[in-house]
Amino acid sequence: MSTGLSDQALAEYLQKVDAAVADGKLSTTAAENLKRWLSEPPYAEYVGRLTSWIDAGQFDQLQEAFWEVIPFGTGGRRGPMGDLGTATVNPRTIAESAHGVAVYLKQQKPSGGRAVVAHDTRNRSPEFARITACTLAANGLKVFFFPSHRATPELSFAVRYLKCDVGVMISASHNPPSDNGFKAYWDTGCQVLPPHDQEIIKCVYAAKEIPTVDFDAAVQDGRIVIVGEEVDDAYIKAVTGLSLSSARQVRALYTPLHGVGETSVYRVLQAAGFTDTEVFELQREPNGDFPNVPDHFPNPERQQVFGPAIEHAQQAGHDLILASDPDADRLAVAVRRADGRFVCLTGNQLGALLVDYILRKRSAAGSLSEKSYVVETLVTTPLIAAIARAYQVDVVSDLLVGFKYIGQTMDQRGAEDFVFGAEESLGYLAGDYCRDKDAAIAALYTMELAAELLRQNKTLLDRLDELYVQHGYYAESQQSIVCKGDRGRQQIEGLMTRLRSQPPEELSGWTFTAVRDYKTREVRRLPENQRSCRGLKATY
Repeated sequence: MSTGLSDQALAEYLQKVDAAVADGKLSTTAAENLKRWLSEPPYAEYVGRLTSWIDAGQFDQLQEAFWEVIPFGTGGRRGPMGDLGTATVNPRTIAESAHGVAVYLKQQKPSGGRAVVAHDTRNRSPEFARITACTLAANGLKVFFFPSHRATPELSFAVRYLKCDVGVMISASHNPPSDNGFKAYWDTGCQVLPPHDQEIIKCVYAAKEIPTVDFDAAVQDGRIVIVGEEVDDAYIKAVTGLSLSSARQVRALYTPLHGVGETSVYRVLQAAGFTDTEVFELQREPNGDFPNVPDHFPNPERQQVFGPAIEHAQQAGHDLILASDPDADRLAVAVRRADGRFVCLTGNQLGALLVDYILRKRSAAGSLSEKSYVVETLVTTPLIAAIARAYQVDVVSDLLVGFKYIGQTMDQRGAEDFVFGAEESLGYLAGDYCRDKDAAIAALYTMELAAELLRQNKTLLDRLDELYVQHGYYAESQQSIVCKGDRGRQQIEGLMTRLRSQPPEELSGWTFTAVRDYKTREVRRLPENQRSCRGLKATY
């Protein structure tokens, strides 16, 4: 098999690529990736479009498509969608991802395995989910497939419930409409962790010819099994079974932000008996363009997202507004004040309220033990740890960013003693039914707590103030700066190199005596920036 180009034509196009690098129109990395697609047979179907772009001098387009090979990050592979290229989410990169997972699994389990695949409401998510299922099935895995959109935490649950070896969720979480992604899960229902993630990506990079099967034929012969209602019901039962209160009188407006949340968050609230919960009609339709979300950017960490819902809730008299992101693993909450205005809680504030509620209820029920523990990552508020210690519950903190590290801790320490896990980016989990953050369990506990407080003529804001009085006030703020593409990556890497080699020695009059470097796993003295003596070494 060839690429369709003669040796002479290929040489000419490779020279044009080199010339584009020399002229600063392509980065070296983009050129290397592009040359591979031009010269290797597995990419033959794309060569015609690539050569037409080169002939037209569309090197900006080629740079965007090839500036990197999308890596596995804290949430799998994620990036802008495109028709081709190593730096976009497209049929080839999705198939490579699925093939990499399957090849690595076969190395670990030669006798075969089981997989489950789900997707969110994003544009092209159903297409990418089918490609994934067909690739996994062609590699000999038995594939369970959700035919319509589901929540990411239900995929994590399904891995465990269906006794699968791997799971795949097609989603870009709360990213803009242009993006999509491939989240890979291991047999515990936790997203892939080291060493699995790096080994999978090696298999992805090594992918050449990728096998596939016809989807309908694979369903017909049982290689792909359509699942849905049974898993849905088991998931809803698992979440509602964690209820800690019978209080149900609270008026709430819920918005799925055009995502999957009605299949999980709203179903859980209905099944739990919260009958006075309205779905916000303007943002109810599953739609990957997120048409009625401000800026079409469905990240509930952005307070602007609440604008349309607040306007409606003020008129309708709701006590709370709940918003989940498009794959329903994050939950944000806005609370009505006495003057009728709504206040948006931060992820840390809601996490503090939830951990206090859970510990208070479980302490009263006598269901805590000396082994009980709470987990948070290094970006999560210390207030959660302070609350947990007040209940004499152990705290695992300073984990790297990513909820998968909370899931890993659950498996290492024992899920039966796990009480609660949280990240400041609106991610929460209780119970052992899955290994990923879940907006549904967060919504259940938020509503129960709010209903109990209303009986006392209090709100979540009042309870938060009580926690500050009891445990101390914790101030917080954040700012996100987006650096796109190859130039953005160079900026970030440059900033991190400078921060690591020349860490700040003071801030607002406060002098720093040491810096903790999570990459090198060490603590360094300041101002020398030298590794601390053994007694001050960080523990991990």
